[in-house]
Amino acid sequence: MAKLPVIVSFGGINAAGRSSFHHSYKRMVHEKLSAATMANTWQDLANKMQIKHDGALSGKVVEQILAGTLVRKIEPACFDYQRVPYQHRAPLKVGDERITFALSKRKLPNQIPDAWQVEEIDNRTVRITTSGELDVLLPDTYQFPVSSAGQIPAGFDPGSLYNSRFHPRGLKLTVYGASDALNAMGIDWADVLNHIKPDEVSVYAGSALAQVDDDSLGGLISAPYKGGRASTKMMALSLAEMPADFINSYLINSVGATGTNMGACASFLYNLRQGLHDIKAGRARVAIIGNAEAPVVAEVMEGFRVMGALAQDDELNNIDGTTEPNNRRACRPFSENCGFTMAESAQFVVLMDDELALALGANIHGSVPDVFINADANKKSISAPGVGNWVTMAKATALAEAILGRDALNDTFVQAHGTGTPQNRVTESSILNEVAKHFGIQSWPVAAVKSYVGHSMGAAAGDQLVASLGVWQYGLIPGIKTIDHIASDVHQSHLNILQDHLEVGDRMQACILNSKGFGGNNASALVLSPAKTKTLLQNKHGEAAMQAWLQNNESVAAKAAAYDSAECAGEAQVIYQFGESVMDDEHIELTKDSLKLSEFTRSVSLTIDPDLEGYL
Repeated sequence: MAKLPVIVSFGGINAAGRSSFHHSYKRMVHEKLSAATMANTWQDLANKMQIKHDGALSGKVVEQILAGTLVRKIEPACFDYQRVPYQHRAPLKVGDERITFALSKRKLPNQIPDAWQVEEIDNRTVRITTSGELDVLLPDTYQFPVSSAGQIPAGFDPGSLYNSRFHPRGLKLTVYGASDALNAMGIDWADVLNHIKPDEVSVYAGSALAQVDDDSLGGLISAPYKGGRASTKMMALSLAEMPADFINSYLINSVGATGTNMGACASFLYNLRQGLHDIKAGRARVAIIGNAEAPVVAEVMEGFRVMGALAQDDELNNIDGTTEPNNRRACRPFSENCGFTMAESAQFVVLMDDELALALGANIHGSVPDVFINADANKKSISAPGVGNWVTMAKATALAEAILGRDALNDTFVQAHGTGTPQNRVTESSILNEVAKHFGIQSWPVAAVKSYVGHSMGAAAGDQLVASLGVWQYGLIPGIKTIDHIASDVHQSHLNILQDHLEVGDRMQACILNSKGFGGNNASALVLSPAKTKTLLQNKHGEAAMQAWLQNNESVAAKAAAYDSAECAGEAQVIYQFGESVMDDEHIELTKDSLKLSEFTRSVSLTIDPDLEGYL
């Protein structure tokens, strides 16, 4: 029987907080949860945000936490939106007059303009005299037209938890997010490696926009124009697959398959499909999947703004009839809206094949039978939506019907792409509505978590996934709380587009994550609930195997819970193993049938894949 990719851990950080143990989810639905349930989430956020508290977490502390999370006004940790640096090119026309100024010899251009007269003042300084016209750049600042973004909790700096000097923000988020997922697994990585061969691990992680701040591509490109100098690290740390490289080299010491599969805003699901296909094909027994994105950078946001993609302050004001934008409600999926809201996030999941998950007693948070990816075919605009998402949603729903049965489709829900753009609200609602109608779904619950955490580009579907896992733990589908009505052009005859949290208890058996990306990158993933996953595993492996798993899981769950308690208490445990267990040529033993690496208990097999023998 085919192997089932089981979600055994997840972790990360976004505007709602830490992902593991459903803390970011709980922040979204906190109004519906008891004070006792929320206590450790408030504690976790207060400690991360450097908010002083006496342990009682008073109302003022909670108010400060609420104000410093979710979509909000852009904070200086990202950039000062009120004073964005800018330079005006200005030709100074002086006519018959002359301009004289002093300049360091070291600053003289290699090519001296013909109109310049250069006189030495001393060993270090020259006097320049020129007439006619002088081209200069005048430094200035301007207020950015967009003041809203989804940012990690205010005051939290993941780079302070390890030696992160010169690391771009996206890689700092990677180290924290992937560490969170690995620590939350409740199984030491060394124990996992004892059960598998060194190359039976896949890591697919990246950034759709690569690393673009001053410590990476942004600094590399701008250095010559700012009079700066490129560092030796900028080029390497700019690469889109660098999150996977960091995980392999500094977190898990992996020689397995690696890379990133980019699909714009659907990149997380592209990587998820790579990992689950490796597991289903037997090429890997463990897959670490994720994306990290830090695009709340003025230059990146300007690129999307000039495309007309972002919700600008003046447009929000026009909708609301106000003079000040409501930053909290910047993202309004399926309502009257004007654009999406940029966000930063890092989300990671650990998948295992079903046999390994049971053998290790791993926590079972759900499973992913498949991810469907289809392009848009011919269309007039590369950024416009097309037909591909019809294909992915129809396939995902058909698979859900095959696994659950047609009647049980009414016990599923959708995590919509839900960007908050006028075009998305029409096109995506049309697809979801028609698919629901065709498959006999009467009132399909539709959530859109970008209304809480913004659009984190390549990591966006990861935000959707971790929020969906929370539904199965606490029985609440997050509503779209930033809207007060559904727009008149939205298709909803067979949809229940949630404007408030929906209590579903343990009824939901599956959800579909939907992603749409620039260029025609469409992906839809079917995710099964923990309960449904356990039922499938019992049908395949039998009652005895499940009882053995349950017994083994006791220590795993306890160790994972201990990590959560320590993290909530502010005792950060980021994994970063720079320069440890390094291997070179001297640490390899090569034979005809295997390759032995000194840092691994088991060897890499060199035997031929049986599936290929027929071609030889």
